[in-house]
Amino acid sequence: MERVETICLVSCVGGKRAIPSPARDLYQSTWFTKARKYVDAIGCHWFILSAGHGLIHPDDVIPPYEQTLNRMGVVERRNWAHMVRHQMDERMPDAMNIVVLAGERYRQFLMGYLRRRGTVAVPMEGLQIGKQLSWLAQHTNHAQAR
Repeated sequence: MERVETICLVSCVGGKRAIPSPARDLYQSTWFTKARKYVDAIGCHWFILSAGHGLIHPDDVIPPYEQTLNRMGVVERRNWAHMVRHQMDERMPDAMNIVVLAGERYRQFLMGYLRRRGTVAVPMEGLQIGKQLSWLAQHTNHAQAR
């Protein structure tokens, strides 16, 4: 498998199209749309962290589903993270840098593993949703201006 400079991991969101779609188009929230524009603007390889499917490539066609880590207990979240780490071993290229655009519950049991794979950044850690949207817009504009 190739080695890339940067991989971005973007969490799924609740709002979804009603029909099976490429994952990049399935999720329909303002936050996800802005996160997708950001990762496209910086030109990184990216994957989606899905509560229902684990690690998803943006081109994977998946059906809509109703599942969130926010309603899972700690054992279920550990099991989900174990599955995602296995999927990452199989599908995700090695990277020098890993940028995580996901909340605490999506990161909780993945961070140690990710740090063994590369330098990890969580640029919006601790920001409320409004501040995250502003950060994404500002950094997308900056990346597009380059």
